Amino acid sequence: MYSSQMSHSSSSSIRPELLEEVKLYRNAREREKYDNMAELFAVINTLQCLEKAYIKDAIRPKEYTAACSKLLVQYKAAFKQVQSDEFATVEDFMREYKLDCPAAYERIKEDRPITIKEIKGSTSKCIADTVSLFITIMDKLRLEIRATDELQPDLKELLETMNRLNTLPSDFEGTDKVLQWLHTLSSMKASDELTDEQARQMIFDLETVYNAFNRSLASS
Repeated sequence: MYSSQMSHSSSSSIRPELLEEVKLYRNAREREKYDNMAELFAVINTLQCLEKAYIKDAIRPKEYTAACSKLLVQYKAAFKQVQSDEFATVEDFMREYKLDCPAAYERIKEDRPITIKEIKGSTSKCIADTVSLFITIMDKLRLEIRATDELQPDLKELLETMNRLNTLPSDFEGTDKVLQWLHTLSSMKASDELTDEQARQMIFDLETVYNAFNRSLASS
């Protein structure tokens, strides 16, 4: 009985406002701001984990290069959404939210995976460039950027970079798929745009090729 009285007394002494859900945002704009910061926080943390995995030899160099290149592209996109007077640099953001990720910060500063040397034409650089181009083209399509003169240069560079990669098998089907789309764009005027159906198919094809590319890296 004494216990139940204490319990009742404790619960009645709690102020109702303390039980209310605390929201970080008051409107859609503020919610978007916190979502963007959460994405940047997650990318930096993931990059730190990837660096540790590579140091521990828990991931192959080629797989690491592809994953790191992708994360660096994602970091640039995420930081662009957060950059402001409050967070002029990524250091400001990391300091504010106590992000202790020195390995990730080093990658961000150098803007390249640790496996990539300052040598043009190296295999590692080709892998990083290929990953970056895949992501760039697919992001453009998802943002409904569909004009020939916006897509063709990146697609042409992607094909050339893939052709320089001697680690890809000669019968890699993804190369033919990229070439088909390059032929499609080459037959169009600079101002012509892909239709909704074409854009959807191109995203699907590039995602398929990108996944096959990563599998090829893992098995080579």
